[in-house]
Amino acid sequence: MDMTTNKKKNNTPLKSSITKEELRDLPLDYFKGNIMLVNSEETLKKAVEEIKKEKVWGFDTETKPSFKKGQTNKMALIQLANNQKAFLFQIKKTGLHPLIASVLSDDNITKIGLDIKQDLQKVREFVPNIELKGFVDIQKVAKERGFKDLSLKKLAGIVLGVRISKRQQLSNWERKDLTPAQKRYAATDAWIAYLLYKKFYEK
Repeated sequence: MDMTTNKKKNNTPLKSSITKEELRDLPLDYFKGNIMLVNSEETLKKAVEEIKKEKVWGFDTETKPSFKKGQTNKMALIQLANNQKAFLFQIKKTGLHPLIASVLSDDNITKIGLDIKQDLQKVREFVPNIELKGFVDIQKVAKERGFKDLSLKKLAGIVLGVRISKRQQLSNWERKDLTPAQKRYAATDAWIAYLLYKKFYEK
């Protein structure tokens, strides 16, 4: 492991992995900023206007789980978050609107996700020829820096020293009205990707 790029602020090298017991003992954290559900022309315009004011956003998607063999669902949610704001695009209501596509195709907006190959494939189910630019897979960055545990939950534990809940992962993301717990979960996943990027690349 390259210890020169994988250090805490006190110069103590970060571990490359974390046990379940160590993770369990960490403080629970979640996104505490403003969360905006984006599900109309009006909210789309407002959200994209805000997003384009910033250059770096955490990115994630959610899809309603299918428990039938051979059956999959289309992406229901796209999340973009930073420290202050999280935008949850309800794709079930808006489709992959051109305004959303303009953000996903903008090379000047860095969008950080974890293991994003499947997320981008989900986007292309709506617009097959979309040019997706400005994406960074933080899992690849972590792997290059010598980390062995590469899930979002474990990287949050190792790098940020916090524990995040995954209880809402298999909930119904096609609900008309997302629950507070769903909104918090969705915002947190994108926010953690943002924090990891900042941590890896902070000067």
